[in-house]
Amino acid sequence: MILAIVAIVAALLGFGGVAGLSAELAKIFLLVAVVLVVLGFLFGRGRRLP
Repeated sequence: MILAIVAIVAALLGFGGVAGLSAELAKIFLLVAVVLVVLGFLFGRGRRLP
């Protein structure tokens, strides 16, 4: 989330390189978070129903 905000602010201020790098890192972290959430749902250690 913070990287996405940094990317938007940097793009508005004209820092294209910083904006692009921050946007790419935000995409990578978002992808990792989605994968971890899916794996957590699939292999979670929650209570099992009988």
